[in-house]
Amino acid sequence: MKEDGVMKKTKKIMPLLLLLLILVIPLSACVNKGGTNTASVNEKAVKNVIIMISDGCGANHILATDYFSNGQAGSQVYEAFPARYYVSTYSAGKIETDDDARYTYDPATIWSSFDELKASATAMASGTKTYNGAIGLDPNQKELRNIAADFEEHGKSTGVITSVELSHATPAGFVTHHPDRRAYLEIANQMIRESATDVIMGAGNPRYNDDGEQRSSIGDDDYAFVGGRETWEALGNGSLGNDADGDGDIDQWHLIQTKAEFTALQTGTVPNRVIGVPEVYSSLQYNRSGDVNADPFVVPLLETVPSLAVMTRGALNVLDNDPDGFFLLIEGGAIDWAASNNQSGRMIEEETDFNQAAAAVSDWVDANSSWSETLVIVTSDHETGYLTGTPGVYDEVINNGQSIMPTMAWNSDSHTNQLVPIFAKGPGVDLFEKYAVGSDPVRGAYLDNTDIPKVIRELLGVK
Repeated sequence: MKEDGVMKKTKKIMPLLLLLLILVIPLSACVNKGGTNTASVNEKAVKNVIIMISDGCGANHILATDYFSNGQAGSQVYEAFPARYYVSTYSAGKIETDDDARYTYDPATIWSSFDELKASATAMASGTKTYNGAIGLDPNQKELRNIAADFEEHGKSTGVITSVELSHATPAGFVTHHPDRRAYLEIANQMIRESATDVIMGAGNPRYNDDGEQRSSIGDDDYAFVGGRETWEALGNGSLGNDADGDGDIDQWHLIQTKAEFTALQTGTVPNRVIGVPEVYSSLQYNRSGDVNADPFVVPLLETVPSLAVMTRGALNVLDNDPDGFFLLIEGGAIDWAASNNQSGRMIEEETDFNQAAAAVSDWVDANSSWSETLVIVTSDHETGYLTGTPGVYDEVINNGQSIMPTMAWNSDSHTNQLVPIFAKGPGVDLFEKYAVGSDPVRGAYLDNTDIPKVIRELLGVK
């Protein structure tokens, strides 16, 4: 918990008498704090929303990790969530296309072709599809409103954490707007200097390499993921912040880097606003040295870097001090990288790390919140690698027992047009059935990735 008197948003500090009056006013007389962009509180009103994205993960990625980790399917906590569907992830096409043709998902042909269709986190963050490579912009490069802004308008805190660089496409898609996802320096500065985000965590530490070793020299390019040398140094001396809550005062960032600092953040008194950049460069574990084709965990993990689960618990400990609630995006970012390189062992490592973070989220809801006020969504932004059990055949990976690599076949080295799973638990999960109007001959009912923010906005009362 935060110390008395340092609550982040001053509008949340109210006299006891006012609080008691609010408690006895009928819900029908209450309206959200967002003004004209919100509707009346309804019976499905949600306090907290946590979206977990396993980047590049499809059904077979989860299945392969289940088999290796536990020897059986369905062994992850989210696989028992009451809402279980699939999601289409196609993009709006390429910006240079002259005609109005757009990509689509066609169940009639999907199961006879390994063609590729790329996707974007912008669709899940805003509800609008865009061109490949865009961050928070529509196909005409106009800024889109993302759901994090909806939560901030409701007086709620927001956060994004990832196992890869903090300014990578998925976390950036929920915070910033830019025509080129590779413009890391500019994107990082939007996130750190301009956004109202309360928690940002991810790799990109310029002082360390991918093995967590201190660099002997640091070039200007090494600072790109954290916004450049000037931004990094300002974070380091505690002089960087902005007016995140609109009260006229500067809300300073508190930088943490060591594994011990991440561990300590999980409990007790925490700073008001946290940016966590572990002592590693491009990923928590994926890009460490060693045999990249080895079985999972044969190459020792870096011991100086926190897991995604530790980062998740720390982020929740900061955000849950907001009495109005929060939004948190958690990404397992390197599943996609491992799948792109067809590295089965490292893919299972990364998916295992993500699954442990999902278990940490579930534990937090049980211990600190409830499933009647917190909605947890676990999904993917796209499938990568066309993972199957048999080369060229649309089948499942084959179980060979716990701690034994399943039989796996990679049929691509890029994003694909496969439907991806979605799991949800919490208030309003019945809304997923409302939007799951697609019908696939193999996967059954599916919704589109643009429907995810529609569900959340409906729960928030955002028009």
